[in-house]
Amino acid sequence: MTVWLNGNFIKTLAVFVAASVVVSLACSSVFACDIHGKTGFMPENNLRISKYAKSRNGMTQEKFEAIIKRVFDAYAPIVATKGASLDMINDWDDENVNAMASRDGDIWHVNMYGGLARHPFITDDGFMLIVCHETGHHVGGVPKYASGTDLWASNEGQADYFASLKCMKRVLEKDDNIALVATMQIEAEATRQCQDIYKNADEAALCQRISMAGKSLAEFMDLLGENKNVNFNTPDKQIVKETSDDYPEAQCRLDTYFAGALCDKAFTDDVSETSPISGVCIKKDGYKIGSRPLCWYKPGTEE
Repeated sequence: MTVWLNGNFIKTLAVFVAASVVVSLACSSVFACDIHGKTGFMPENNLRISKYAKSRNGMTQEKFEAIIKRVFDAYAPIVATKGASLDMINDWDDENVNAMASRDGDIWHVNMYGGLARHPFITDDGFMLIVCHETGHHVGGVPKYASGTDLWASNEGQADYFASLKCMKRVLEKDDNIALVATMQIEAEATRQCQDIYKNADEAALCQRISMAGKSLAEFMDLLGENKNVNFNTPDKQIVKETSDDYPEAQCRLDTYFAGALCDKAFTDDVSETSPISGVCIKKDGYKIGSRPLCWYKPGTEE
């Protein structure tokens, strides 16, 4: 297992044991947990994918570690400004199909497991979006969990929104996104909306790339939940009466990733630990698209 802590590359049995204990614990004050007391990127499940499994998605240990390190390199300095250390525990051998964020004082953990990275529905960019989601529990701003986590963790919807709104854009902005997108199958609706918002070709390509990463994760969640097929042009019509901390449905999660990709606020325009309107797209500022979806988020009067 590989661990990055404050830029140091560590391999240690002690960390492996500690991580194993973390996985086995029930929801406590140090975990990012949903309202049902489960932990992780998705609800607790019994899925397991061995590193020896034949049905894989092309993910390798080297690629797994490289993707995680890109997010670490982008956010470890930011976490340091908050008086904490970002600790990436990257367990390629672990078969669990999940990921998790937790805290131990000023050590902020992101636990990534090989089982999830190896799932056939998870693309490379989709996996990076998950790493961004887990990092977002720490630095994604409000809304946060209303209970169960000492109020430190951004809730599930906000972690999704932050992942596409800020994290993926920060990590991928210097890639040759036009060339990369040219090799991908991009859905027409994602192309249309991204090009409507972003007149710069590279920014539009980055939006397309993030949108398709979100689509891979939503299809993955859709498969597990046996929901209707998710699509960019069939947004979830549910309107919640109050902001939900729980895992949104698959279509709602796609809507959230897509909204984050389409919001043209700069990734350097940071979110806030106290204000829900800082660094995000809100209707009162004239944004017709790009705001948090109403399928999980209840806007305040200032929005």
